[in-house]
Amino acid sequence: MFKKILIANRGEIALRVIRTCKEMGISTVAVYSTADKESLHVRFADEAVCIGPPQSSLSYLSIPNIISAAEITNADAIHPGYGFLSENSKFSKICEEHEIKFLGPSPDMIDQMGDKSTAIKTAQKAKVPTIPGSNGLLESVEQAKKIAKKIEYPVLLKATAGGGGKGMRIVWNEEELEPLLNSAKQEARNAFGNDGMYMEKYLENPRHIEFQIVGDKYGVVCHLSERDCSIQRRHQKLVEETPSPFMTPELRKKMGEAAIKIAKSIRYEGIGTIEFLVDKNRNFYFIEMNTRIQVEHPITEEVINYDLVKEQILVHSGVKLSGKNYEPKLHAIECRINAEDPYNDFRPCPGKITALHKPGGHGVRVDTHTYAGYTVPPFYDSMIAKMITVAQTREEAITKMERALSEYIIEGIKTTIPFHIQLMKNEDFRKGNCTTKFMDTFKLK
Repeated sequence: MFKKILIANRGEIALRVIRTCKEMGISTVAVYSTADKESLHVRFADEAVCIGPPQSSLSYLSIPNIISAAEITNADAIHPGYGFLSENSKFSKICEEHEIKFLGPSPDMIDQMGDKSTAIKTAQKAKVPTIPGSNGLLESVEQAKKIAKKIEYPVLLKATAGGGGKGMRIVWNEEELEPLLNSAKQEARNAFGNDGMYMEKYLENPRHIEFQIVGDKYGVVCHLSERDCSIQRRHQKLVEETPSPFMTPELRKKMGEAAIKIAKSIRYEGIGTIEFLVDKNRNFYFIEMNTRIQVEHPITEEVINYDLVKEQILVHSGVKLSGKNYEPKLHAIECRINAEDPYNDFRPCPGKITALHKPGGHGVRVDTHTYAGYTVPPFYDSMIAKMITVAQTREEAITKMERALSEYIIEGIKTTIPFHIQLMKNEDFRKGNCTTKFMDTFKLK
């Protein structure tokens, strides 16, 4: 077992990993930018190392600075969290070269699945359904036009190194294609240092359903059932739940088997997520794999009583999995609480939190790195907390969430709490009528 783990991330996920490490008797090292020196993950780690100024490129994305921090603190493993360097094969390889265990997949696995274009080819080889589109990266505007004409508009442009909706554009006709391709490439280059793009047929009104998988170094892979992430805005998830209200036992079996088949085809090791789009007829299509822990992992933990971060650490230390697949016996929902103004087009709202009261009660969990007096910096993702409720039924979980949100007080900045309260009251949401287009018609009162 590892003696000391450096967490190459910030905020709530860094704090989340620190908590599990402490329960396992593992020492922790936090890294932080100068903008994060007052964050709770810095306070609660056993050691903390400043790795640069606020800009991510000079701190949380700086491989030399992070490796140096690991070496001077004698960390024998690095947990990348999500975002930043979590799916960077170069970082995984450099950790390997410095004899520091990267708590994520090998460089080869990331190259096969972390890159979306290559992942689609991997899924096709495993005979898992994929959405029609380009076979690989787009090489020119002319090629993009030919493919779009063949698969028919609307089409979706996606950054191969993308995430969080960045580098993604819906194209409705040929006139839009070139300018949208150029803007997507620029956004991807700025966000990921990689402007590679691919194209796929745009499915209207699908569900976004992902399967949580875990694999060990002995070739054993199991799934921990699904999460429905269909409530999205600009391709960024707002609310997730498990089980999906759209799921049937037959569909879960088929999708679970497909997820395992993909992971086994590359002998995947660690925690990961196989993501699908599901149409109204319950046909499913593989879209990508996330080779890391997900923001929404707590809802899976709550319905099956399973610490995913602990399991992630265990499998990377060589523990063998049982191979058992899990099905949720309860229902859980997660609301992402962002420092944004929902009444002003969800504009980011950094600043100082002057007062804070977190909700409690049975079946309520809040994952956050914030506190009264904490200043939300303007340099990073605007998510400041995750609220999770769990209950016997979906209806009870929604009612519990509505109650808990009404108790959550954050003053000094605008947050998305008012949006989530209204969403929990929405009739279509309560009925489970949730596709990725839900937010196009949702009106905030």
